[in-house]
Amino acid sequence: MKVNEIRERWKRWTDRLKVETYAIYLAIKDPRTPWYARLLAVAVVGYAFSPIDLIPDFIPVLGYLDDLVLIPLGIILVRKLIPEDVLADCREKSREAIGRGKPTNWIAAGVIIIIWLLMAGLIAYYVIGYIRK
Repeated sequence: MKVNEIRERWKRWTDRLKVETYAIYLAIKDPRTPWYARLLAVAVVGYAFSPIDLIPDFIPVLGYLDDLVLIPLGIILVRKLIPEDVLADCREKSREAIGRGKPTNWIAAGVIIIIWLLMAGLIAYYVIGYIRK
């Protein structure tokens, strides 16, 4: 297989992943999506769009491995929980939005950053409490 073919396949795969991730984000706001699917979708989309990873990207191989494994597995699971008609509508809206340009939601990004900061603060609180004992 040639390098150009590999690059092209990779680009198609990442483009599909972007469409699916944004479609799941749109499904979170759709009232036809069950609450349990929304809850898992928030976690998956939040992790996908989060600037902070479980394994930092600067760690060779492992840094990107979590993105290549966790996000697709989360998307697969969420897709099974969302009704197919809802997902089809959201995919179409996702393709349209991505076709117009990269969609951004600064409120969602702010919420994700606040959640990560709260989690870091909670961990620091427990670590400092443990050290003081």
